[in-house]
Amino acid sequence: MIEEGSKRGKAMVEKRQLFMEMRAQNFDVIRLSTYRTACKLRFVQKRCNLHLVDVWNMIEAFRDSGLNTLDHNAEINVSRLETILSSIYYQLNKRLPTTHQINVEQSIGLLLNFMVATYDSEGHGKLTVFSMKSMLATMCGGKIVDKLRYIFSQISDSNGVMAFAKFDQFLREVLKLPTAVFEGPSFGYTEHSVRTCFPQQKKILLNTFLDILMADPPPQCLVWLPLMHRLANVENVFHPVECSYCRSESMMGFRYRCQQCHGYQLCQSCFWRGHANGPHSNQHQMKEHSSWKSPAKKLSHAISKSLGCVPIGEPPHPMFPEQSEKPQDTMAHTVQQKPVANNMNNTMLMSSGAPTPTKSVLESPSRLDEEHRLIARYAARLAAEAGNSTVSSSTVSSSTQCPPTDLSFNFDANKQQRQLIAELENKNREILQEIQRLRLEHEQASQPTPEKAQQNPTLLAELRLLRHRKDELERRMSALQESRRELMVQLEGLMRLLKDEEQKQAAQTGGSPHSSPSHGAGCSMPMPIRSTSAGSTPTHTPQDCLAGVGGDVLEAFAHGVPRNLRNDLLVAADSITNTMSSLVKELHSVDDAAEEEDNNMRNGGLRDRAEAE
Repeated sequence: MIEEGSKRGKAMVEKRQLFMEMRAQNFDVIRLSTYRTACKLRFVQKRCNLHLVDVWNMIEAFRDSGLNTLDHNAEINVSRLETILSSIYYQLNKRLPTTHQINVEQSIGLLLNFMVATYDSEGHGKLTVFSMKSMLATMCGGKIVDKLRYIFSQISDSNGVMAFAKFDQFLREVLKLPTAVFEGPSFGYTEHSVRTCFPQQKKILLNTFLDILMADPPPQCLVWLPLMHRLANVENVFHPVECSYCRSESMMGFRYRCQQCHGYQLCQSCFWRGHANGPHSNQHQMKEHSSWKSPAKKLSHAISKSLGCVPIGEPPHPMFPEQSEKPQDTMAHTVQQKPVANNMNNTMLMSSGAPTPTKSVLESPSRLDEEHRLIARYAARLAAEAGNSTVSSSTVSSSTQCPPTDLSFNFDANKQQRQLIAELENKNREILQEIQRLRLEHEQASQPTPEKAQQNPTLLAELRLLRHRKDELERRMSALQESRRELMVQLEGLMRLLKDEEQKQAAQTGGSPHSSPSHGAGCSMPMPIRSTSAGSTPTHTPQDCLAGVGGDVLEAFAHGVPRNLRNDLLVAADSITNTMSSLVKELHSVDDAAEEEDNNMRNGGLRDRAEAE
């Protein structure tokens, strides 16, 4: 009995530990909900050491655990889940060098408690197989295209066509991850999530599925998923540029460059927090950079692109054959289309846990065409080298001279190539001049003139009034958020006093019917304040408003016995929450009105210019 209580207490401490560490990172100061959600989930991924487990190793662990033979709706208990996680982490330590070993027990405890808190909020002690697969395949390391291919294999039928019901089930499970890190209002599941991802398509094959989920931008409900992968790729990227706000002489991570203010660049910390100075405004369009190129590299890249040496636009993913794939946990149907060069490469792939290509993939028509092109290119190169060696040897020995017809043919070919290059350079210069002319015309058209500003002073006055109203609503929002936080603190204090009074009365009467040793004042964790950049503001029930408050408050509201103090506090908290919701809706309406006024003014200016021309 004592051991069971100690285990339960240890589990509660580990459950709170991850969220307390995440709150200490102060992610809630990030004003954009997409970046805020991606940063929180990236923190959970690294803290649980899931970023070290590749998606191929995760698929292999599913197969070794026998999950590929179970139905998606089958349930597994927490003890079996702990066994699967133990196998994953112990296999990871075998692959890592001895100097980079992880704490397996701590990683298992953190991940297990996070999964239970996310997918077993009611405390049944069981998780479905599909919940576990969706969570681990999303949060592990590896390329996003490999993860999406595995997910598609789980939600497609025997003909290789996506089943909308299974994709809806996948969205239900994967969108519980943002909710677990307190971003449910922005990226929670809705009944229309499936149709927002695929509004028109009826038959979804693999390449269509990848095109839509890896598009720029991706579907709104999953926009945090590719951003989390981009965060992982730029964590160690160095930019030798000074931030225009904090004046830091170098940047790490993302770099943001304003499209309107010349030379204005922000580091990711300043951009995420909405900092701006000088003529720059947060309303300006910013371009995100994940790498740094010196001016010399930019010039060489531009020249190579103009000469056609560099492809202008690369597809976000390779094209895969549209063939029937059975939805099973095997690695043969999710392998990348890369040939095995020799036995040594094959051995390395097998030792690293990565699959080797199957015979059907290697003998596909696209693969054969590519091999034919490579053979033809290599034969032409050998012929050119043989011709050059013959020409050079003709100056040494007259007995080995090439025929005059061959020499004249080579000279004619070189002359034609030079002419072709000259024509391409001329066309490139013409295209660059046309681009420059169009860019100047666009800049002149986009610049406001005094005549445009004086055309309709009524619209300008209304626009200023709407912006003033928006600022006033934002100030009221901040004040109400602070009042709500203070009310929650007072609420928990009152609950603690109420509990102490009940314990005193129970001690006098000889019993404590409403006390529980598992709840205490030290267990409280205030709910993080969500910024106004969230995409939606749903109406909360009173219990939802207390999701981050301590156990005393939750225990008090869980009882069915009505009390005047509890009802009053509940009505107050619910009133503040409803007021905040109405303010956010009014703020969004003001934003829409302001945007409509801007569009009207811009359209009016364009019409006037068209009439003048």
